Amino acid sequence: MKYILTLCLSLSLFCAALAQDNVSYHGKKITPDKALPATELLTKLGSKKSMNAKVEGTVESVCKMSGCWMKVKTADGETMRVTFKDYGFFVPKDIVGKQVVFEGTAKATTTSVAELRHYAEDAGKSKEEIAKITEPEKAVTFVADGVIVRN
Repeated sequence: MKYILTLCLSLSLFCAALAQDNVSYHGKKITPDKALPATELLTKLGSKKSMNAKVEGTVESVCKMSGCWMKVKTADGETMRVTFKDYGFFVPKDIVGKQVVFEGTAKATTTSVAELRHYAEDAGKSKEEIAKITEPEKAVTFVADGVIVRN
């Protein structure tokens, strides 16, 4: 009887583990519902300087130092840098190619040469590649309050 009870308990735990969502949460816990595809964010932002949004996309790259930023693919092969509110959390460094949902504020920004070089250093770029950065970059950036990583 003990063996049957133990077997049933083990089987229940196994099934419960399989039934769990295969996701991880970082920062504020958010839900994936009503997320805007990253490819449509630029259109939604339009001429606004900023807007609150929930976005879904594919990770193109991640900060190799600590996971303190990620780049998400947008339309036409472009990417959008996503940072995390007040550096209050980071994402895993091994999520390139994974689907993410993030919620926060999208902004039309200009990133300075110094900051672009810092990001390139974090990404593990060579000194030669970093030296080629000579112009500020106008882009849409995102400050996320929370991120869901789909494993």
